[in-house]
Amino acid sequence: MNETIKTIVIAFLGGAMALGGYSLLPQEKKIISVEKEPAITFAQPVSIVADRQENTLDFKLAANNSLNSVVHINTEKKMRKLSEEEKLFQQFYGSGNANRSQRGSGSGVIISKDGYIVTNNHVVENADYIKVILNDNREYKATIIGTDPSTDMAVLKIEESDLSPIVIGNSDEVEVGEWVLAVGNPFNLTSTVTAGIVSAKGRSINIMQNNSENNIFPIESFIQTDAAVNPGNSGGALVNAKGELIGINTAIASRTGSYSGYSFAVPVNIMKKVTTDIIKYGIVQRGFIGVGIQEMNQDLADKLEIGNTEGVFVNGLAEGGAAEEAGIRKGDVILKINSESIKSVPQLQEQVGRFNPGDKINVLVVRNGNEKSIPVTLRNHDGNTKMVEKPKNDNLLGSSFVIPSETEMKRLRIANGVKIEKLGKGKLQKIGIKKGFIITRVDKQKVNSVEGLKKQLKKAEKEGVLIEGIYPNGIKAYYGIGM
Repeated sequence: MNETIKTIVIAFLGGAMALGGYSLLPQEKKIISVEKEPAITFAQPVSIVADRQENTLDFKLAANNSLNSVVHINTEKKMRKLSEEEKLFQQFYGSGNANRSQRGSGSGVIISKDGYIVTNNHVVENADYIKVILNDNREYKATIIGTDPSTDMAVLKIEESDLSPIVIGNSDEVEVGEWVLAVGNPFNLTSTVTAGIVSAKGRSINIMQNNSENNIFPIESFIQTDAAVNPGNSGGALVNAKGELIGINTAIASRTGSYSGYSFAVPVNIMKKVTTDIIKYGIVQRGFIGVGIQEMNQDLADKLEIGNTEGVFVNGLAEGGAAEEAGIRKGDVILKINSESIKSVPQLQEQVGRFNPGDKINVLVVRNGNEKSIPVTLRNHDGNTKMVEKPKNDNLLGSSFVIPSETEMKRLRIANGVKIEKLGKGKLQKIGIKKGFIITRVDKQKVNSVEGLKKQLKKAEKEGVLIEGIYPNGIKAYYGIGM
């Protein structure tokens, strides 16, 4: 990473790849076909221009047009109950977290009159309680409609019908050097506005990790600014001189955790795609092209006998993927997606990430010195062109259970328990439990049946639970859900 940016800090206190090029497509996920109608009508730009007189710029217009659309978000995450051993430990050494809850805060942006609010996923991730405070100090309990870790976006909903949604701009039209304002709640200070300029576009800072097992394919094509953004600004608005939303403030580059000159925002055109899908489908519908790509450089350009370093180099293809089927080849250089010129990997990720499975795009490539336009039909992560249904039963168990045999219980010297026969995607898998684990107790209560276990684990939806058990090899283990 560039030496200038020593540490990338996502403002947690304030609160691969969309192309599918580097991973194999997952298999056998249930799909449905759905209509492609807008899920939400965004407020549109109005014919108001910033007050410019020669070299002066009045930021009052931008502030007035955005302040009432930015909210303060408080979150609370309940911690699991203490085990008897932990309580004993605390008697001797004290407790660093006596209230057994974790609190955070951040910002959000109102995008509809009827209470839809967009923020960062990391602001509300794993939160048990979310409170939204409007600029006029009204408070509401919020629910999470959906999240998208691939873009660090989340959509909340409060019960209100006459809010002030922000006007949505166009991040494609944003220019380097343009004045912008960051509106949010740094350090729990409500309704704070800072000014700066756009320093760069299409920045990738590698703050989100690829996780194909959980369908996380990061899209990083940030707007970089020098507007002061600090912990608490996460999820807030980046607006232009007219007060139109052009980005969602997401991260800062810092050695200390506080602002030091660099801040990054998710472009509003990505936000629109993500929020519309979440509200309509419950999950983001993401088209995959199925290529492995890398930045062009002078060495590659010389090797390919290309007179410039524009475009993105295709260094691999997903077997049976959309690109391979359409005729794109390893060694091609992608120059355009439809009419948009492609100059970097993040820009290609952003452009393809705007489309759904089944959408057709035109990919302009250069091959052996000749340009070629190739139509490509994008696919979902299962490898077909249908829209994907939101996974069910992903929040708790996602597994199947059986009662261990008497022989096995006798060998392990246990009198009760329920064995994990199949381990699917869910909280049990996420906390590290392996197939074959025999759960003997939940919160010190004996587990005697499958139905009893499910009832006991249901508590994990509202509060943390401690799971005790033993593996077939005799190793005992402890796991916490909801920590």
